Amino acid sequence: MTENQHGHVDVTTATLSEELVDRSSTASPAVAEYALWLGDDSLILAQQLGWWISRAPELEEDVALGNIALDLLGHARSLLHYAGTATGRTEDDLAYFRDESEFRSAHLVEQPNGDFAHTLVRQAVVSVYLFELYSALADSTDATLSAIAGKAVKEVDYHRDHAAQWILRLALGTDESRRRLLVALADLWPYVDELFRDEPLLAELGAVAVRPSTLRPAFDSAIGALFSEAELDVPIPQPAAGGGRRGHHSEYLGYLLTEMQVLARRHPGASW
Repeated sequence: MTENQHGHVDVTTATLSEELVDRSSTASPAVAEYALWLGDDSLILAQQLGWWISRAPELEEDVALGNIALDLLGHARSLLHYAGTATGRTEDDLAYFRDESEFRSAHLVEQPNGDFAHTLVRQAVVSVYLFELYSALADSTDATLSAIAGKAVKEVDYHRDHAAQWILRLALGTDESRRRLLVALADLWPYVDELFRDEPLLAELGAVAVRPSTLRPAFDSAIGALFSEAELDVPIPQPAAGGGRRGHHSEYLGYLLTEMQVLARRHPGASW
């Protein structure tokens, strides 16, 4: 997604996977697993946001959420392409022909869209988290991950601002919009903790990856500032069990994958 000289958003078919993944570069099994963590988060969230096209509360939001979904899909394509170099699988193989237990997405991105407040709370959390993640991952010793992160962080910065403006609008709007926002916060905040857990794989990766726990202070600071402006308290819930990085998913992922994968599985190898 780019902005032209007139300030309008252009959606192009160019993808990060085409631009940034060195075709001669092959990921090690550990790096491939890490790329799946990040790629699956973006893929599942892109699928979730695409649902809002034609359903958003404003026509402008149909376009905005669609563009954000396309950005995330571009990130997912790059990361899944790179992950696939370890096993000879394509990004399409990884998106459409893996079963639920093979995915590595965090539980937060799997949660249902719910009403618009639920979607925007999820989006605010994920975009702030991804901004901090990609900012740090740009310094990765893996050239491909560094290049993907360096491009992605610029787009995620827009996603972060978009979500923040909606959090303020809902929190400081009507009594009903604030009520719905508070319900969404209570429902979704238990899943935030999983984003910042350090899995054993990270010890093997060293400076290639970013330890999620190191991102928590900056995340808390950014979310705290936003919530202060919105006159909200940061929830302190009992964290959910999680387990997405190890293939243990919420009850919702299977339904989402069924919808996302049905065409490719019903007509394997089809061209359009």
